[in-house]
Amino acid sequence: MPNGYDLKNLAPYASTESTSRGRLYAEPSPVHRNQYQRDRDRIIHSAAFRRLEYKTQVFVNHEGDLFRTRLTHSLEVSQIARSIARELALHEDLAETIAIAHDLGHAPFGHAGQDALNQCMKNFGGFEHNLQSLRVVDELEEKYAEFPGLNLTFEAREGILKHCSAKDAKELGELGARFLEKNQPSLEAQTCDHADEIAYNNHDIDDGLRYGLITMEQLLETQLFREQYDTVHALYPKLNPRRQIHEIIRRMINRMVVDLIETSKSNIAALDLKHPDDARKHDQYLIHFSDDMQQQNLELKRFLRKNLYRHYRVHRMTIKAEKVISELFDAFMNDINILPPESRQHCDELKQKLGDTGIARGIADYIAGMTDRYAIVEYERIFNPRQLSFANLLP
Repeated sequence: MPNGYDLKNLAPYASTESTSRGRLYAEPSPVHRNQYQRDRDRIIHSAAFRRLEYKTQVFVNHEGDLFRTRLTHSLEVSQIARSIARELALHEDLAETIAIAHDLGHAPFGHAGQDALNQCMKNFGGFEHNLQSLRVVDELEEKYAEFPGLNLTFEAREGILKHCSAKDAKELGELGARFLEKNQPSLEAQTCDHADEIAYNNHDIDDGLRYGLITMEQLLETQLFREQYDTVHALYPKLNPRRQIHEIIRRMINRMVVDLIETSKSNIAALDLKHPDDARKHDQYLIHFSDDMQQQNLELKRFLRKNLYRHYRVHRMTIKAEKVISELFDAFMNDINILPPESRQHCDELKQKLGDTGIARGIADYIAGMTDRYAIVEYERIFNPRQLSFANLLP
C-alpha cells in the first residue's frame, strides 16, 4: 500500500504510481500521500483554482449567488468522476485531479470570453482553454522554488489536455504524441471527459430553469428529461416545483452515470487489458455511453444549444463579454505600458523569445487569468472617463 493507497482495489488497467511517466522535474516521493494526491493538493492551493469561483459557467457570476461558476462546476465534475472511477476500479485520485484542473485555463465570461480571446489571438497562434489550462499548470503558476508551474504528473497533464490540433501537438513532445498517433488518454481522463459533460448538461438545465430562460414544458420535448419527469410526477404528484426540478435532475444524472458505468464495464470486459497503456492503443474511448443514451444525450445538448445558449438574454451577455475582452486586448496591444508591472514584465520576457507573438501571448495570459468581475473593473478603469482619478486607476 504505497502512501496509503490500496492497490488491491485497482484494476490492472488503472493508472498507478508504478506505471506513471513521472513529472517534468524530478522530485522526492511524497510522504503519506500518493503522487496523484500531491497533484490534486497543488491544484487546490493554486491561485488559478481560487479564481474559478468568480468565472462564468453560463451566467455571469454577479447575476446570482446560486448559479454555477467554474469552481462549483469543477467540484461537481470531480464528484461524478470519482464515483465512476470507483466503480470501474480506476484511480480515484487521478480522476479527481483531472476534474478539478480541467477548466483552469478558461477565460472570463465562459465560452464567449474564450471565443473573443481566440479571435484576438488569431494572428498569434490562437487561444484554446485546454492548452491554456496546461500552460497554467506547466508555466504560469509561480509558487515553487525549484521549478515553474505545478510540476504535475504526466497523467494529470494528459487528462487536462482534452483537445489539441496537430500543429500544437507537435510542439508538446510526449504529451502531444497521442493526438498525432490517434491514441487515447488514460481511462481516468476518459472518465473525466464524460463526467464533465454529464455535469454541465444537467446543471445548465437547473440554472436555466432557475433563471427563467427555459421551461419544464420545453424540456419535456427531450426523452431523458421526460422519462424522469414522468417518474417523479407519478411518485410525488404534489411536489413543489423547486424540489421537483431537483428530483428530476438528480435522477437524470444517476441514469447517465449508471449507463456510462455499465457500458464501460462491458467494453473493458471484452478486452484483455493488463496495463494502463493497453487502453490508450484503441482508436476510440472505452469509457462511453450506450448507443441509446448517447442519442438521448445528443438530443439534450441540441436542446440546450437552441433554447439556452442561444437565448437572447444569454446572447446579450455574450456580446458584452466579447466587447470587454476584445477592447482590453486591443488597448494592451496598443500600449503595453498600461499593463500592471508584473504582467508587463511577463510580456517583455515572452517578447525576447517570440517577438510580437510573445507580447500577445502575455496579454492573453493576463486576460485569461481574470475573473469576470476583475475584467469588468479593469475595463472601467481603462475606458470610463469618469474614473480618471489616480485612485481609480490603481489595480
